[in-house]
Amino acid sequence: MHTPSWPLIEAKRAAEINRAVPEGFGSLTLGRIVDHLQVAIERLAEPPMLIGHSFGGLLVQLLLDRGVGAAAAVINPAPIAGVVPDAAAISAIAPILFRPAGWLRPYAFDRERFGRLYATGAPADLVDRVFSDWVIPAPGMIFHQAAFRAGSRVQPARRTQPLLITASDCDRLITPGVARAAFRRQSRAGAPTEFHQFAGRSHLLIAEPGWEEVADVALGWLDGVA
Repeated sequence: MHTPSWPLIEAKRAAEINRAVPEGFGSLTLGRIVDHLQVAIERLAEPPMLIGHSFGGLLVQLLLDRGVGAAAAVINPAPIAGVVPDAAAISAIAPILFRPAGWLRPYAFDRERFGRLYATGAPADLVDRVFSDWVIPAPGMIFHQAAFRAGSRVQPARRTQPLLITASDCDRLITPGVARAAFRRQSRAGAPTEFHQFAGRSHLLIAEPGWEEVADVALGWLDGVA
């Protein structure tokens, strides 16, 4: 299993990044991140199965659009161009978009906002631990790109790799309607495209109690199309 990082933060731990966010990280673009991941993937002996969560799910779809990867599971993915966020999703990202020069600045959830929007299904002690050990700022630029459909466009009709898209009914960031809209667009591909919705899970479904089911669904589906 390979877990390539994003540019500027390779080999850095969360605490180090939070102490000093690398210069230029706030303006990091989707295109630059995808370029970086593509180089790492193409060094492998054979095309891998790809898995991405949230913005990672958007990045995986951009990689598939470039012909990178053998198949993919995207877990509650940030929207590709053409997917219109619903009111709940817009409300969640509005504070990020309306910051002065927010496209040049990193954005960091505080503990309260992380728990309320990102980890609504997790117990408080788990949220505290995840927030302390793993949560880092994100480039402000990628939120603006996703919101304004810049650099996030794919052409589903040319995709040849199988794709699974998931949602969860308690997700307040990537609501089920947003994930299902991505599925409808991606269903234009001739390749297998499937949708799975988890019950009682938040956006942190990959780490909150019951994450094993999420892993089983994603890995089982990928095994089935291998």
